[in-house]
Amino acid sequence: MSPIITVNDLVFEYPGLRALDAVSFSIEPGTITALVGPNGAGKTTLMRCLCGLLRPLAGAIVVNGIDVIEAPRRCHQELGFLPDFIGLYDSLTVAQCLEYAATANGVSHDLDSRVRTTAERLQLVDRLAQRAGELSRGLRQRLAIGQAIIHAPPLLILDEPASGLDPEARHALAELFRALQAQGMSLLVSSHILAELQDYATHMLVLRAGRMLEHRALGVAANTVLTLEVVADLPAATVTLKAQAHVANVEQDGVGLRFNFAGDVTAQAELLRALIIAGVQVLRFGASGSNLQESYLNSVRAPSSPPV
Repeated sequence: MSPIITVNDLVFEYPGLRALDAVSFSIEPGTITALVGPNGAGKTTLMRCLCGLLRPLAGAIVVNGIDVIEAPRRCHQELGFLPDFIGLYDSLTVAQCLEYAATANGVSHDLDSRVRTTAERLQLVDRLAQRAGELSRGLRQRLAIGQAIIHAPPLLILDEPASGLDPEARHALAELFRALQAQGMSLLVSSHILAELQDYATHMLVLRAGRMLEHRALGVAANTVLTLEVVADLPAATVTLKAQAHVANVEQDGVGLRFNFAGDVTAQAELLRALIIAGVQVLRFGASGSNLQESYLNSVRAPSSPPV
């Protein structure tokens, strides 16, 4: 299956600043990719280039088989984009907002059915007659996402979608993203809220100073952070753990141990088996709850590669 996004040697410059420097990656269909990096890393610029809203200085972008640079308007049929600042017509009802977005994206038939279906996906059916200006922040966010997906694009790109939302609304948003993925949509999500990204992201793409530091599947590549808790004799368990393959940076964390592991899930199962055979009384073993954050910090703290 062809990638939903392919980027090759992408370069973008503002006056006096190179915002993207030879960025290359591909994203597979059906994934949710967390786009992370410090402020000024180039995340928003990258997303706007992917959407055909900015024209790069050099490089190539293909979205679902469409050359974005050569056909920016055509690529809009293949994606939905939610910018960091939501733009809604407050005087329009939810139904009118969705109908407007559908028409703007070339949907010319079955508008009522499309509006109804999208409202059901976003749990907005009971709000169809309500004006957008009367909605809460969380419901406005859902409506904006509805506008982005009403033309049924295979790709959804979101810039800081959880900004300003309360914890309950953020949880509902994460559930929505997982539901969209289950329905076959690919998502690229930029956010600074790493703990929430970990709840639904399948991949991580890290930018710093306009360059890509890392792009990998979560939980299967190097630097996976695991935790180990034992019934007793933590010092002996530490010695045994350090002697195992793929283990590095073992640190005590309260009553347990945290460490980096360079193997896949099969290797993790072998590690657990080896610990038990060695007599370690394992109480808990698994991925650290801060795996995405640890991976991100490991990436951005690493020295930058010299310019090519």
